[in-house]
Amino acid sequence: MLMNRILILILILMGMDLHAQSAAHRNPLTAEEKRVIVNKGTERPWTGEYTDFKGKGTYLCKWCDAPLYRSEDKFDSHCGWPSFDDEIPGAVKRQLDADGHRVEILCANCGGHLGHVFEGEGFTAKDTRHCVNSISMKFKPYQPMENQKKTETAIFACGCFWGVQHYFDKAPGVISTEVGYTGGHKANPTYKEVCSHTTGHVEAIKVAFDPAKTTFEDLAKLFFEIHDPTQTNGQGPDIGPQYLSEAFYFDEAQKATIEKLISILKSKGLKVVTKVRPASTFWPAEEYHQEYYEKTGGTPYCHFRTKRF
Repeated sequence: MLMNRILILILILMGMDLHAQSAAHRNPLTAEEKRVIVNKGTERPWTGEYTDFKGKGTYLCKWCDAPLYRSEDKFDSHCGWPSFDDEIPGAVKRQLDADGHRVEILCANCGGHLGHVFEGEGFTAKDTRHCVNSISMKFKPYQPMENQKKTETAIFACGCFWGVQHYFDKAPGVISTEVGYTGGHKANPTYKEVCSHTTGHVEAIKVAFDPAKTTFEDLAKLFFEIHDPTQTNGQGPDIGPQYLSEAFYFDEAQKATIEKLISILKSKGLKVVTKVRPASTFWPAEEYHQEYYEKTGGTPYCHFRTKRF
């Protein structure tokens, strides 16, 4: 039940310093980097490494390595700091600055200070300028496709994401997994907000996999075998709209695969209620939810594998 999960989390939080745990996954910072990223300082104009930089690739958060900006969204504003007119979806959080006038921008993943965002200046068609401290970022150069390890992505939702991640982490061909929230309308939702049933989000897992070692169909079959796709009000003892069975597709091939598997299950007499929807923004869950059973040594309480195919 939801109350059981909340009680478990309260007990966990009583015994750990969440900030310290989260910080363990961040990169060490120099004194100057800490002054800007943690203490919300500003580097002097025209001194930053990326102010006039023209490289092709992706700008990452210096503190946690989360992708923030694409090089194609960078432009010359001649303001003395790197400028971007767009961010990678979900990567940047906005909040009112301490001065009460400007809008501060922070890494949505770790909360590190990036700079400020301005609108209405007319620099580009998007009429937005993210004014970012170079010191808050690192640059990852673009790699030609022949030099990249090919990966594909899948997103599934089928109840408590603790147990779902436990199973997908063990699946052959899976490169990485991340639990989070998707399918709703609230940006940067918190666990508490999702549990309030006001965001439209479900608990989900994003899976990066190597198509040379597994297939989307193999992962979709695993999805249907570790939960009950006929349950309409949640999953197992966890009741609520955030625990519904949903499969999200990135292209028509993934959609066709999911629908094929549902047809097979229905032919076997299962009244499948799994929703099939296009993938939308995936918002990573709080750090203490990631790899939960690996951290606690526990096992899933509402997910059990049942052979269906």
